[in-house]
Amino acid sequence: MTATTYIANPFYASRLKRVAPRTEARDRPVYARLPLAPRNASPVPGLTSLYHNHRAGDYGDRSYPGNCGGNLIKDLLLYFQPTLICDPMAGSGTCRDVCNELGLGCFSWDIHEGFDACDPTDFSMEETFDFIWSHPAYWRQKLYAADPRDLSRSPTLEHFLQRYRQFIRNSARALKPGGKLAILMGDYSDREEGFVPLTWHTKRLAFDAGLRQCCTDIIRFSHGASSSKKVYRSSFIPGLHDVCMVFER
Repeated sequence: MTATTYIANPFYASRLKRVAPRTEARDRPVYARLPLAPRNASPVPGLTSLYHNHRAGDYGDRSYPGNCGGNLIKDLLLYFQPTLICDPMAGSGTCRDVCNELGLGCFSWDIHEGFDACDPTDFSMEETFDFIWSHPAYWRQKLYAADPRDLSRSPTLEHFLQRYRQFIRNSARALKPGGKLAILMGDYSDREEGFVPLTWHTKRLAFDAGLRQCCTDIIRFSHGASSSKKVYRSSFIPGLHDVCMVFER
């Protein structure tokens, strides 16, 4: 069905008329009712496959590009109960702040400090950590460090995936047996490459590194994303979530 026939159809035309203009009232957040979760022995009953928390928490720097808030990290740590954590792409230090609150040991580094998590010589630890948290760049959806080694500066998708593969391998080697690697990743539509399924690539690369997924995908609703305040001339289906995947060595 073309765009012309879509608008000409009386049914769709009538529905289009009901769409309110972008006003302040329309832009106020409206939250869906989540399904009830089955009762179980989880230490974090509210942690399910659908993660909704519009409060970011007092962790990291919310003005930092890509800051994801710390509540999901906190819930994961309370659930898996690790003792030594690593965040090799620390950004503004959200994971470190959560660990400080919980009294957990945390090593955190970032490309802004010269640490390249995709370099096996920089990230050379072996069987060290119980839990690694990572929120990598969604390729070039948003640019971060000016350092050309930063994942967001990868010139092509192939180059990004090569570097991303090495990062996951580095992380897998740094985990203790039974250790967990949690990656928060989102798909996006690139102007040149089209739709880029980065969550699928994440699983493929993790499995290739010898990891297995140890729990359900956690679909994190995106609250406060900068894209929600923009108006685009093109037509597309907006993505309002990213995905946390937890792998085990």
